[in-house]
Amino acid sequence: MSATPVDLSARETLDVLRHVLAPMLAEGAIVRRPRVTAWAERQQVDRQAARVLDTLRDRYDGAPLSVRIGPRRVVLVTTPQDVARILDGSPEPFTPATREKTAALRHFQPSGVLISPPAARRSRRPLNERALASGHRAHPDADQIVAQVARTADEIAAAVDASGGLDAATFTEAWWRLVRTVTLGERAREDHELTDRLTALRRGANWAYFQPVRHRLRAAFREQVAARVAEAEPGTLAAAARAAAEDLARTADGTGYAYDPADQVPHWLFAFDAAGMATLRALAVAAARPAVRERLVDELAAADPVLADAGPGAPVLPYARACVLESVRLWPTTLVILRDATEPTTWGGRTLPAGTGFAVVSGYVHRDAGRIDFADAFTPEAWLDGRADADRALVPFSAGPAECAGRDVVLFTTSHLLARLAGLGLAVDRGEHLADDPLPRTVDHLQLRFRQRERVTPVGGTVST
Repeated sequence: MSATPVDLSARETLDVLRHVLAPMLAEGAIVRRPRVTAWAERQQVDRQAARVLDTLRDRYDGAPLSVRIGPRRVVLVTTPQDVARILDGSPEPFTPATREKTAALRHFQPSGVLISPPAARRSRRPLNERALASGHRAHPDADQIVAQVARTADEIAAAVDASGGLDAATFTEAWWRLVRTVTLGERAREDHELTDRLTALRRGANWAYFQPVRHRLRAAFREQVAARVAEAEPGTLAAAARAAAEDLARTADGTGYAYDPADQVPHWLFAFDAAGMATLRALAVAAARPAVRERLVDELAAADPVLADAGPGAPVLPYARACVLESVRLWPTTLVILRDATEPTTWGGRTLPAGTGFAVVSGYVHRDAGRIDFADAFTPEAWLDGRADADRALVPFSAGPAECAGRDVVLFTTSHLLARLAGLGLAVDRGEHLADDPLPRTVDHLQLRFRQRERVTPVGGTVST
């Protein structure tokens, strides 16, 4: 049975606002602010947040923590059973379309499934699931995805050879070329304007309701996305979305909502940005730990001995996939998972009104040393032996009916890129902080820098030693 939520005192509320919620908002929930993320790493803000939440959880025996923020009530949950109740109960009675999320995401994806009303969601969620092949570890277009990953790995390898190292900016530029190509096709590969517009809109989204929507920029971005979706060649996610939309339209249930892929693509691009963060952090751990690096290289070699383009039946890389999952567990890219109650909710001995917000602080529940014996350790094996899946509060891609529809295609793409980049044999600056456990609570991916050491193996489809 769920414990009854407790109202925090003014002092306790101030501690939560100051040490838990304010740093998240400052870093940027929608797009990271570089200066603030650098400060957050120096201060290890997630460590202080954990101390505050540990104290409150122990004081109130794990009961949900009710925080008043002006007229808004937000309930923080800290136990696996409470996390599971909220996520299993999405989209109703706990909707992902919260006030805060809707105010933010309307800046660049006003018709995205995440903030859609129930009737529209019933149309849009299936479109996302079909196009992204939810529940399938290898996407139907896996061969094309791996070919593009190998191409990107070769480009990064060439940049490393030319400069002697790799920084976050170089990685990110290559990552966005990969994302645009996999999502929208070859003609979008060098369309930097498209993702620059998205970034500008996301900066506004960081301010949610405190900054007006840039309607002209949003309309131009939407038109550009629609044009790229229309011309995307087979083997891209956009082409899969077009096919899914046509199929769904033939069996429409009369909801009146259009199956328009261009409305959903902005969220895919947004989510792929977070996937790049996770890949870069996982690469940093691999660079600091020879055993991890060698296992990644060996897994890829065993799955694809010639390291050429994918060919039929592109392989799933379980260990590399687990490394990406572990990266997101340790350093979540979604800082807090939000839900709003769509109706009065009885929780323990208390009934909370409709509109009450619920929050899961990802970095806290993912590293709760009170229940996780590998809380601060890099342990990809936990995603292979069932330990992580058995813990309902380990939710790197959320969970339940509103789980990220792109989980599998993201993990497939990132695992193949990580395994190939591990073959570069890079060393990471300040690697002593990542070489051993416990790992730091806060790692600013934008400050990661690598230097060339010794190439282990060819990384893509054409590079040779």
